[in-house]
Amino acid sequence: MARAATTSDAFNAVAEPRRRQILDCLAARERSVGDIVGSLDLEQPSVSKHLWVLRKVGLVRVRRHGRQMFYRTNAEAIRPLHEWTKTFERLWAHQLTRIKACAEAMETKPDHS
Repeated sequence: MARAATTSDAFNAVAEPRRRQILDCLAARERSVGDIVGSLDLEQPSVSKHLWVLRKVGLVRVRRHGRQMFYRTNAEAIRPLHEWTKTFERLWAHQLTRIKACAEAMETKPDHS
């Protein structure tokens, strides 16, 4: 089965680790392309390409100021990603509780070595 295009939806877009890095970089504040390049130590053409994809699926917004482009995250478009990952929080909390109980049980068992 062919893989969906990276611009088909937000989930496909964030499958690329560098795009997630860029979103992390933009989480705190709006940044210029040059600032993102410097912060992530990536090449400018690569950052621009990834920003284009993120913009195409609506995860980032752009503002032009003179010749510079400033990008920021679009919280409303990120919400479906957040909602989907929240469905797994209960699973992980349950797994961590089981691991903790196992570790505690091992600590209370006498050592027969």
